[in-house]
Amino acid sequence: MASHFLAGEIQNAKPENATFHVIPVPLEASVSYGAGTAAGPEGILTASRQLELWDGTSVPANFGIHTADPVDCSGKIAKTLDRIEDAVAYALECEAMPLVLGGEHTVTLGALRGMKQARRKFGVVQFDAHADLRDTYEGSPYSHACVMRRATEDLNIPVFQIGVRALCEEEAVYRQKNEIPHLDARQLHLKGIPTHILPSDFPDRIYISFDVDGLDPSVIRSTGTPVPGGLNWHNTLTLLERILENRTLIGADVVELAPQSGDHASDFAAAQLVYTLLGLYETP
Repeated sequence: MASHFLAGEIQNAKPENATFHVIPVPLEASVSYGAGTAAGPEGILTASRQLELWDGTSVPANFGIHTADPVDCSGKIAKTLDRIEDAVAYALECEAMPLVLGGEHTVTLGALRGMKQARRKFGVVQFDAHADLRDTYEGSPYSHACVMRRATEDLNIPVFQIGVRALCEEEAVYRQKNEIPHLDARQLHLKGIPTHILPSDFPDRIYISFDVDGLDPSVIRSTGTPVPGGLNWHNTLTLLERILENRTLIGADVVELAPQSGDHASDFAAAQLVYTLLGLYETP
């Protein structure tokens, strides 16, 4: 595992002195097509060595980034989720913003449990090619295909979905029945990015869950299920900026990178996305 985020450019800050905690979670337990998500965190950390510290408006690295030890993903998934929850809760205890590096999308459930410990209302904005609203998949309620079902049904967290373009009938019915707001990829293509994206009653505190397959394969190809017709880079930046206008980013994850030999562009794009998210955090 590469030593830490932006290694070679900055020191790994002490957890109590850092504004950001980057938490690697190399989980690969329920991938259903292309494999390799266990190597995702390492791919992002390695690629981060090539990032510029100036992000176009500021230098997020100046506020201190602590990269935690990778979460132990051995054994039963329930134990792994507990460890993720503890790591995120610790970041919040340190008054830092947690950013989890996946691993498969299931890691988000552990992160959201950790966020819930703060007992402050928040909503999840999910960037994804898939709805991830199945109740079970391949016999497990903890599959990557079920993570947003667990968030909405088990944790009672409101979710807004962006970029979806592949979902099953069960998910479509569940989404309609539960009135889960969304801005799907086809709608974005036909109508463009609206000025106001989130409903007025959506929580002010925002957790971003970013499955990299939400981006078009021309941006990131190294992922388990690259679906055509996804978001381009600059539209994604605009979406993030408009989502967070008059709202507060409190945490995030970047998941489902599956590095492939010869495709360092995907790893770099994922690392750039991580740093972009750090730059959108309003530091105290």
